Amino acid sequence: MSQRENLYSKPDFWSQKAFKEGYPARSVYKLQEIDKKFGMLKKNSVVLDLGSAPGSWTTWLLRNIGEKGKVVSVDLNPLSKSVKSENLVFFQGDLLSEEIRKSVTENGPYDLVVCDAAPLTTGNRIVDTANSHALVKMAIWYAQTMLHQGGNFCVKIFQGGNQQKDLQALREIFTSAKGFKPEACRMTSFETYLIGLQKK
Repeated sequence: MSQRENLYSKPDFWSQKAFKEGYPARSVYKLQEIDKKFGMLKKNSVVLDLGSAPGSWTTWLLRNIGEKGKVVSVDLNPLSKSVKSENLVFFQGDLLSEEIRKSVTENGPYDLVVCDAAPLTTGNRIVDTANSHALVKMAIWYAQTMLHQGGNFCVKIFQGGNQQKDLQALREIFTSAKGFKPEACRMTSFETYLIGLQKK
Protein backbone atom coordinates (compact mmCIF):
# COMPACT_ATOMS: atom_id res chain seq x y z
CA MET A 1 0.00 0.00 0.00
CA SER A 2 1.34 3.44 -0.87
CA GLN A 3 1.86 6.19 1.68
CA ARG A 4 -0.93 8.18 0.05
CA GLU A 5 -3.36 5.27 0.57
CA ASN A 6 -2.21 4.97 4.17
CA LEU A 7 -2.83 8.67 4.79
CA TYR A 8 -6.04 9.26 2.89
CA SER A 9 -7.85 5.94 2.48
CA LYS A 10 -10.19 4.41 5.00
CA PRO A 11 -9.13 0.80 5.61
CA ASP A 12 -11.27 -1.53 3.53
CA PHE A 13 -12.79 -4.85 4.62
CA TRP A 14 -9.61 -6.82 3.85
CA SER A 15 -7.32 -4.36 5.66
CA GLN A 16 -9.52 -4.44 8.78
CA LYS A 17 -9.69 -8.24 8.64
CA ALA A 18 -5.88 -8.47 8.36
CA PHE A 19 -5.42 -6.23 11.40
CA LYS A 20 -7.85 -8.29 13.49
CA GLU A 21 -6.18 -11.56 12.50
CA GLY A 22 -2.64 -10.36 13.19
CA TYR A 23 -1.31 -9.96 9.65
CA PRO A 24 0.87 -6.96 8.65
CA ALA A 25 -1.09 -6.32 5.42
CA ARG A 26 -4.25 -7.26 3.51
CA SER A 27 -2.25 -9.06 0.80
CA VAL A 28 -2.41 -12.25 2.88
CA TYR A 29 -5.93 -12.98 1.61
CA LYS A 30 -4.72 -13.10 -1.98
CA LEU A 31 -2.36 -15.96 -1.09
CA GLN A 32 -5.05 -17.65 0.98
CA GLU A 33 -7.46 -17.55 -1.97
CA ILE A 34 -4.79 -18.75 -4.42
CA ASP A 35 -3.94 -21.70 -2.17
CA LYS A 36 -7.60 -22.58 -1.64
CA LYS A 37 -8.16 -22.72 -5.40
CA PHE A 38 -4.94 -24.43 -6.48
CA GLY A 39 -3.75 -26.35 -3.40
CA MET A 40 -0.22 -24.98 -3.69
CA LEU A 41 1.01 -25.44 -0.11
CA LYS A 42 1.68 -28.95 1.18
CA LYS A 43 2.29 -29.73 4.85
CA ASN A 44 5.92 -29.70 6.00
CA SER A 45 7.12 -28.08 2.77
CA VAL A 46 10.13 -25.85 2.28
CA VAL A 47 8.82 -22.55 0.88
CA LEU A 48 10.60 -19.54 -0.61
CA ASP A 49 8.83 -16.17 -0.21
CA LEU A 50 10.39 -13.53 -2.51
CA GLY A 51 9.84 -9.82 -1.82
CA SER A 52 8.22 -10.72 1.47
CA ALA A 53 8.13 -7.53 3.61
CA PRO A 54 6.24 -6.57 5.68
CA GLY A 55 5.54 -10.29 6.06
CA SER A 56 1.86 -11.15 5.62
CA TRP A 57 2.53 -13.98 3.18
CA THR A 58 5.38 -15.27 5.34
CA THR A 59 3.10 -15.19 8.41
CA TRP A 60 0.34 -17.13 6.64
CA LEU A 61 2.84 -19.69 5.37
CA LEU A 62 4.29 -20.17 8.85
CA ARG A 63 0.80 -20.68 10.30
CA ASN A 64 -0.09 -23.32 7.73
CA ILE A 65 3.14 -25.11 6.89
CA GLY A 66 3.30 -27.69 9.67
CA GLU A 67 5.84 -28.33 12.41
CA LYS A 68 8.54 -29.69 10.09
CA GLY A 69 8.16 -27.07 7.36
CA LYS A 70 10.42 -24.10 6.70
CA VAL A 71 9.88 -20.66 5.17
CA VAL A 72 12.81 -18.82 3.62
CA SER A 73 11.81 -15.18 3.29
CA VAL A 74 13.74 -12.47 1.39
CA ASP A 75 13.29 -8.71 0.97
CA LEU A 76 15.27 -5.48 0.74
CA ASN A 77 13.31 -4.28 3.77
CA PRO A 78 12.96 -5.93 7.19
CA LEU A 79 9.91 -7.94 8.16
CA SER A 80 7.48 -6.60 10.76
CA LYS A 81 8.69 -7.33 14.29
CA SER A 82 5.68 -9.60 14.85
CA VAL A 83 6.87 -12.02 12.15
CA LYS A 84 9.03 -14.62 13.87
CA SER A 85 9.22 -18.39 14.15
CA GLU A 86 11.73 -21.19 14.61
CA ASN A 87 10.63 -22.30 11.13
CA LEU A 88 11.60 -18.96 9.55
CA VAL A 89 14.86 -18.04 7.82
CA PHE A 90 14.97 -14.38 6.73
CA PHE A 91 17.54 -12.73 4.47
CA GLN A 92 17.54 -8.96 4.00
CA GLY A 93 19.06 -7.97 0.68
CA ASP A 94 18.76 -7.71 -3.09
CA LEU A 95 17.33 -10.79 -4.79
CA LEU A 96 19.60 -10.14 -7.76
CA SER A 97 22.79 -10.22 -5.67
CA GLU A 98 25.09 -13.24 -5.72
CA GLU A 99 25.20 -13.29 -1.92
CA ILE A 100 21.41 -13.61 -1.60
CA ARG A 101 21.19 -16.18 -4.39
CA LYS A 102 23.85 -18.27 -2.64
CA SER A 103 22.07 -18.06 0.72
CA VAL A 104 18.71 -18.95 -0.82
CA THR A 105 20.22 -21.87 -2.73
CA GLU A 106 21.85 -23.27 0.41
CA ASN A 107 18.44 -23.42 2.14
CA GLY A 108 16.69 -25.17 -0.76
CA PRO A 109 15.57 -26.83 -2.87
CA TYR A 110 11.96 -25.72 -2.45
CA ASP A 111 8.48 -27.22 -2.75
CA LEU A 112 6.83 -23.84 -3.34
CA VAL A 113 8.08 -20.42 -4.50
CA VAL A 114 5.82 -17.39 -4.05
CA CYS A 115 6.41 -13.76 -4.99
CA ASP A 116 4.13 -10.84 -4.14
CA ALA A 117 6.82 -8.25 -4.87
CA ALA A 118 5.83 -5.06 -6.65
CA PRO A 119 8.00 -2.22 -7.97
CA LEU A 120 7.75 1.27 -6.55
CA THR A 121 4.99 2.68 -8.73
CA THR A 122 5.47 5.87 -10.73
CA GLY A 123 1.89 6.42 -11.86
CA ASN A 124 2.96 5.70 -15.44
CA ARG A 125 1.33 2.38 -16.29
CA ILE A 126 3.80 1.57 -19.08
CA VAL A 127 6.79 2.11 -16.79
CA ASP A 128 5.18 0.30 -13.86
CA THR A 129 4.24 -2.69 -16.02
CA ALA A 130 7.78 -2.92 -17.40
CA ASN A 131 9.25 -2.81 -13.89
CA SER A 132 6.79 -5.46 -12.75
CA HIS A 133 7.80 -7.67 -15.67
CA ALA A 134 11.44 -7.48 -14.58
CA LEU A 135 10.45 -8.75 -11.12
CA VAL A 136 8.41 -11.54 -12.68
CA LYS A 137 11.38 -12.67 -14.77
CA MET A 138 13.52 -12.71 -11.64
CA ALA A 139 10.93 -14.77 -9.75
CA ILE A 140 10.60 -17.24 -12.64
CA TRP A 141 14.39 -17.69 -12.57
CA TYR A 142 14.24 -18.60 -8.87
CA ALA A 143 11.37 -21.02 -9.48
CA GLN A 144 13.05 -22.70 -12.43
CA THR A 145 16.39 -22.95 -10.63
CA MET A 146 15.36 -23.85 -7.08
CA LEU A 147 12.07 -25.76 -7.15
CA HIS A 148 11.87 -29.52 -6.69
CA GLN A 149 10.28 -31.45 -9.54
CA GLY A 150 6.53 -31.28 -8.85
CA GLY A 151 6.88 -27.94 -7.04
CA ASN A 152 4.46 -25.01 -7.39
CA PHE A 153 4.85 -21.28 -8.04
CA CYS A 154 2.88 -18.05 -7.98
CA VAL A 155 3.94 -14.49 -8.81
CA LYS A 156 2.22 -11.10 -8.94
CA ILE A 157 2.25 -9.28 -12.27
CA PHE A 158 0.85 -5.97 -13.47
CA GLN A 159 -1.45 -6.69 -16.39
CA GLY A 160 0.09 -5.61 -19.69
CA GLY A 161 1.70 -6.76 -22.89
CA ASN A 162 4.03 -9.36 -21.35
CA GLN A 163 1.50 -11.48 -19.49
CA GLN A 164 1.03 -14.00 -22.30
CA LYS A 165 4.79 -14.29 -22.85
CA ASP A 166 5.31 -14.97 -19.16
CA LEU A 167 2.54 -17.58 -19.18
CA GLN A 168 4.17 -19.26 -22.15
CA ALA A 169 7.49 -19.32 -20.29
CA LEU A 170 5.76 -20.95 -17.31
CA ARG A 171 4.14 -23.58 -19.53
CA GLU A 172 7.60 -24.70 -20.58
CA ILE A 173 8.59 -25.17 -16.92
CA PHE A 174 5.34 -26.41 -15.34
CA THR A 175 2.73 -29.03 -16.21
CA SER A 176 0.05 -26.33 -15.91
CA ALA A 177 0.18 -22.53 -15.91
CA LYS A 178 -2.59 -19.94 -15.78
CA GLY A 179 -3.54 -16.44 -14.69
CA PHE A 180 -5.73 -15.76 -11.66
CA LYS A 181 -7.04 -12.56 -10.01
CA PRO A 182 -8.11 -13.05 -6.37
CA GLU A 183 -11.19 -11.26 -5.06
CA ALA A 184 -8.99 -9.62 -2.40
CA CYS A 185 -7.26 -7.51 -5.08
CA ARG A 186 -8.42 -3.91 -5.03
CA MET A 187 -11.07 -3.10 -7.64
CA THR A 188 -8.87 -0.33 -9.07
CA SER A 189 -5.74 -2.49 -9.20
CA PHE A 190 -4.36 -3.87 -12.47
CA GLU A 191 -2.40 -6.57 -10.66
CA THR A 192 -3.06 -10.25 -11.21
CA TYR A 193 -1.17 -13.48 -10.52
CA LEU A 194 0.48 -16.15 -12.63
CA ILE A 195 0.29 -19.69 -11.30
CA GLY A 196 2.63 -22.56 -12.18
CA LEU A 197 1.70 -26.05 -11.01
CA GLN A 198 3.89 -29.17 -10.87
CA LYS A 199 7.34 -28.27 -12.13
CA LYS A 200 8.41 -30.65 -14.86
